[in-house]
Amino acid sequence: MPVKYTSATPRLAKSWYNISVKQSIIYLDHAAATPLDERVLAAMQPYFADQFYNPSAPYAPAVAVKRAYNEAKHRLAVCIGGQASELVMTAGATESINLMIGSVGGHIVSSAIEHDAILKTLDNRDATLVMPSRKGSIAARDIQAVIRPDTELVTIAIANHELGTIQPLREIAQVVRAERQRRFEAGEQTLIYLHTDASQGAGQLDINVARLGVDALTLNAGKIYGPKQVGLLWCDRTVRLKPQVYGGGQERGLRSGTENVAGTIGFATALELVQQHRNSENKRLCELRDQLQRQLTQAFPWAIVSGDQKRRLASHLHISFPGIDAERLVFILEQKGVLAATGSACAANSGTRSHVLEAIGLAPEAADGSLRLTLGRLSNEETCAVAGREIIAAVNLEKARLA
Repeated sequence: MPVKYTSATPRLAKSWYNISVKQSIIYLDHAAATPLDERVLAAMQPYFADQFYNPSAPYAPAVAVKRAYNEAKHRLAVCIGGQASELVMTAGATESINLMIGSVGGHIVSSAIEHDAILKTLDNRDATLVMPSRKGSIAARDIQAVIRPDTELVTIAIANHELGTIQPLREIAQVVRAERQRRFEAGEQTLIYLHTDASQGAGQLDINVARLGVDALTLNAGKIYGPKQVGLLWCDRTVRLKPQVYGGGQERGLRSGTENVAGTIGFATALELVQQHRNSENKRLCELRDQLQRQLTQAFPWAIVSGDQKRRLASHLHISFPGIDAERLVFILEQKGVLAATGSACAANSGTRSHVLEAIGLAPEAADGSLRLTLGRLSNEETCAVAGREIIAAVNLEKARLA
C-alpha cells in the first residue's frame, strides 16, 4: 500500500534558488541527493533537444556543441582555481575516485571513515587506514606516521559524509609536501600525491585547489543541485593518470565515451550558483541545524551528537538515541512525511553497522540508534521545527513500545 503523506510542509520563501519539489514532504537527506535547480535544468535542456549533436562530429552544429562543452569545463575549472585541461569529466564521484586510485600502483594512505567509494576501491590494495579521533577528525601527524618511501597516494575526504566533520586538509597537505621535498633531496623517484573527495564540501567549503594544497580533487554534481551521474576529477599536471575506460579516446584519452554535454553544462551552472551564495547559505543552515539540535537534545538530554561541533558542515546533524532502533524511526518518520536516513545512502541497504561510527568508538547501542539529518535548500525554520516534533514523537513512541 503506498504511503500517504499527511504532513503539510509550508512552501519555502522566495530566495536565490529555484527548486520545484512536492511540498507534502520534509526532506532531511540532502547529503544523499539534492533536487535539480530549475536554472540548471534550463541550462541543460537545449542539449537534450535541438543541440543533440555528438561533440566529436566534424560538422558545424557539432562543433558548436563541443565549444559549449569546453566552455562549461572552463567554468568548472574557474570555480576550483584550476585549468579546463586539468579536468576529466566522469559519471560521478565514484568513477573519479576509481580513476585516481587506479592510476597509482604503490602504497596508499587513507582513513577508516572514508566513503565506501574509497574503501571498496582499496580492497586488495596495499593500503594503510588511519583511525580518526572520537569526533571523526583525521590528524595530520597520524598521516605522517604511516607514510612509507613507497607511498604514492594519500586520499582523505574534505569532510566526512556521515558526521560532517571537516578534515584539516591543509595540514595534511603540508605533510605530503614535506615528504615530497624529502624524496627530492634524497634523490628518490617515487611520486606522492594528495587527493580529496570534496563532494560533500562543495557549496559549503572553500574548494580552491591551490588553497587546499591538493594534487587531485573529486566533485559530484548530484550533491549541489545539479544532475546525477555527473562528476569530475581535477588533477595537477604532475599527476600521471591511467585510463580505466577505453574506447574513442575522449577526455585526453583518460575517459572514453561520448561526452555528457548537458550534464557538464548543468554541473557548471550548479557549482557557480552554490559558490556564489556559499556564505549566506552556510549561515542559514547553521542556524537551522542548531535550532533542530537544541530541540532534540532538550527533549532527550541523553541523546548523543557525534562529530566535531566546532568544525562540521553547516548541513550536518548526526544524533544518536541509544537503545532505539533507528531503522524503525526512519520508517515511522516516513509515515509522517519526514524523510531521514540512518547514514550514507550508498551503504543504507548493506545491513551492517556504520563503519564510520565503529571507527570513532560509538557504542553499538548508540550506533544502532543514529540518524544522519542533513539540511539544504528544502529546509527552513518551520520545516525543521515540524521535523523536530515528529522525531521527538517517534522516539517517544519507540520508548513506550520498549518499556
